[in-house]
Amino acid sequence: MSFIDEASSSVPTLPGTHSGIPTYLLEKATKAKEGIFEGRTKPKRERQRLPVVPQGIERDDFIAALEELRAELGAEHVEVNDKPLKDGWYMEHPNTHDMMTILDEEELIASAVVYPGSTEEVQQVVQWANKHKVPVFPISMGRNLGYGGAAPRVRGSVTIDLGKRMNKILDINPEDYTCLVEPGVSFYALYETLKEKGYDHMWIDSPDLGGGSVLGNTIDRGVGYTPYGDHWACHSGLEVVLPTGEVIRTGMGALPGNNTWQTFPYGFGPYSDGIFSQSNFGIVTKMGMTLMPNPGGYESFMYTFQNDSDLGPLMEIIRPLRISNILENVAQVRHVAQAVAARGLPRTDFYTGDGPIPSSVIHDAASKTPVGDHAWAYYGMCYGPPHIRAYKLAIVDAEFGKVAGAKKIDPSTLPEDEYFWSRDRVAAGIPDIHELRWVNWAPNGGHIAFSPVSPIRSKDAMALFELGREKHEKYGIDFFPAFCVGLREMHLIVEIVFDRDDADKKRAAMACLREMIDDAARLGYGEYRTHLVLMDQVAGTYSWGDGALMKFNERLKDALDPNGILAPGRCGIWPRRYRGRGWEMTAATGDKSEGDGVAE
Repeated sequence: MSFIDEASSSVPTLPGTHSGIPTYLLEKATKAKEGIFEGRTKPKRERQRLPVVPQGIERDDFIAALEELRAELGAEHVEVNDKPLKDGWYMEHPNTHDMMTILDEEELIASAVVYPGSTEEVQQVVQWANKHKVPVFPISMGRNLGYGGAAPRVRGSVTIDLGKRMNKILDINPEDYTCLVEPGVSFYALYETLKEKGYDHMWIDSPDLGGGSVLGNTIDRGVGYTPYGDHWACHSGLEVVLPTGEVIRTGMGALPGNNTWQTFPYGFGPYSDGIFSQSNFGIVTKMGMTLMPNPGGYESFMYTFQNDSDLGPLMEIIRPLRISNILENVAQVRHVAQAVAARGLPRTDFYTGDGPIPSSVIHDAASKTPVGDHAWAYYGMCYGPPHIRAYKLAIVDAEFGKVAGAKKIDPSTLPEDEYFWSRDRVAAGIPDIHELRWVNWAPNGGHIAFSPVSPIRSKDAMALFELGREKHEKYGIDFFPAFCVGLREMHLIVEIVFDRDDADKKRAAMACLREMIDDAARLGYGEYRTHLVLMDQVAGTYSWGDGALMKFNERLKDALDPNGILAPGRCGIWPRRYRGRGWEMTAATGDKSEGDGVAE
């Protein structure tokens, strides 16, 4: 497919394509795709490629091993990655590499992709990998954008694409408000199925973009924006293929004939689910999830605050309201710079100079929008019948009004395409695609995130804000901070938008991120989630007790995965075969992702 054909092809839709867009978002998705390709100048690579072979196996032996796997699963379910790399976009993304790569595109790349159709076939793949000592890297749908996408950590790994054939909603229980899903079920698909079945009494909880896997997002501890926003806390029961091929079911799933697998997460004995989140200890093939009851009404609200320094007093107001559930959902406090970028226009429409875009330019652009100029915007949602909402919203209004210059935005004044309405939909459990717009800020736009966790306190919010602003100014990068406020903690999400075809911009982004991670850790703030190339560094910041936690994780890894075949290096956890051979990526190693071989 040519570059022009790729740009003009139809956006895949549900239910025809498991990873497709629902028809209610098709027009918006088509426009989003047009905007992305209009800003793309990165040349399309047309050359054929030899498949990358992972270290530890000879090329001829590897090719023979792939033929063996084809014979087991069917030739159509094993693809060698020997074609030109195509980046695509969010709805038509690659499963062989990161479409938003921060390194050279040949660095973190799969040798082949395999498509199992059942838990039993996942077992076959794992047993094959152990036999030949080939590293495998499972993905649900490969849309973990900003954190590595579909890329494997070890170059030449065989990607196990679970979602293509394992994409069933196995059960929805309208009485218990639960579901059981396979890895290829997206938030879009789950929402559409609830609507098709007429289950209007149940809501899903969606992240900013609804195309990702419910299972994949949850085991990576992603978040959404209803009161059920902590996805990991809302799961119940896993089916897992272990690195040696055995299958276990956690919680009540271990009881034959049980009837509470999706309603009681713990079962009996040690609670093992946690070791399968953000890890490489097993492949999750089924997951139970709780669904939110329809609250009987909802009402979005938005306040703007005029000064950067208002962030501190605002957090002191938010904390008690959030803990007491007057502020009910995982809301966002977003900086005006990202609000301007979220309009979907390129940076050059506002500023063509070098270095960070001047604050005066951002505020001038904001003043011309329906929301008007501001420094921070709070996007929230109130749930329940009208009289309940009125009571809670009056409290919020009185408290937010204590910040001088605070302004409540009247939603009736905002046009349909204003970002407010995307937040309204997502906080009401309706998946959207609007959030893609700010990636158009840079040509060939990619993004990578800095994601530390802190208390909901004035001094912590301001410390992280100043740290991020200082580093962005140092490296000449535009600063897009947003705070996602949980019950007793908050995540600062700073998205660095970069040109994927500009090596200098990518190096600056990496240097900025690495300094922010280390400086934040020294202040007591740790990342809750990170990109593949930063996992070793982030894992290293969790160093209490002479690295006791990592030593524990390595003991688990060696016990569960003696051949070290499952996603080596994910979340900084390296199996024995790789340790001490230079596989870890740090500031000192630069852009080199590979080490010096593996042990026999």
